[in-house]
Amino acid sequence: MTKNAPQMAVIHLGQAFKNFFAGSAEYPTFKKKGRHDRFTLTNDQFAIKGRKVHIPKLGWVRMDEMVRFVGKVLGGTISRIADRWFLSVTVEIPDPPVVRRENQAVVGVDLGVSAWATLSTGEKIIGPKAYAATLKKLRQLYKRFSRQMEAAKVRAGLEPGQPIPKGMHIPWSQNMRKTQRRIARLHARIANIRANALHQLTTYLVNRFDVIAIEDLNVAGMLKNHKLARAIANRGFGEFRRQLEYKAAQRGKTVVVVSRWYPSSKTCSSCGYKVPKMPLAVREWTCPECHTHHDRDINAAINLRQVAESSVRGSSPVSA
Repeated sequence: MTKNAPQMAVIHLGQAFKNFFAGSAEYPTFKKKGRHDRFTLTNDQFAIKGRKVHIPKLGWVRMDEMVRFVGKVLGGTISRIADRWFLSVTVEIPDPPVVRRENQAVVGVDLGVSAWATLSTGEKIIGPKAYAATLKKLRQLYKRFSRQMEAAKVRAGLEPGQPIPKGMHIPWSQNMRKTQRRIARLHARIANIRANALHQLTTYLVNRFDVIAIEDLNVAGMLKNHKLARAIANRGFGEFRRQLEYKAAQRGKTVVVVSRWYPSSKTCSSCGYKVPKMPLAVREWTCPECHTHHDRDINAAINLRQVAESSVRGSSPVSA
């Protein structure tokens, strides 16, 4: 491979250490070869013509689609996901025009499990459940791989069920490699479905609204609930916030992050009465003060919107 690949790896490592010492990132970790196959090329090391790319040592390689953006090509990253190779091209393009309304459109977004996102407008976005839909197939493939591994251990001279001694190499059969590729492709499909849904939702929000209020969720704490951990992890709340913030910044929109301690679900959005306790199983409730009947998620989204409206006016004590 071209010498540009290891040179860029060293440059990226240096930048990672700079970010670590600046306090903006964690300590760089080693990525094992074979699990994270990736290398970066500068714009003088490859060329793109239509649906073909010229890569050093490989020559012209056909691409499934053309580059979507027109502008100065800064570089490209070639990576492997499962058994497929991808080229990610960095293109410098002008910032899109910022469209600001005379009356800013403000929305509160409450994230959840049953409904992926509930808007203060009353809309509920369910979202795909890619992992749950493929869980049965994944279990079948993992059981098949486990049986194949036991057979490989027996061929290597171990007893059935015996742990593999440290340092011992178990030769994989072709069927084991096929099963591993099928598992990797299925995980890649799940990740692609989730990423596509996240991009569609965040783009929809920043294109429609000028000010978006979300809650500063404690995702690590939420994952300790073993009954909901799988569903919460499948939603990608952290990635949702990351995409929303950078897309809003590109378009000149505002994201208001409300403190996680703000009782958005327990506070009546009509009169401000706060319910002392509200279990997660309670999805609808009636305010004892003003007798307004609330949907739990819509009420929380309305409260987040009200915080955002106060924050825009500079009087919010709870926004982060």
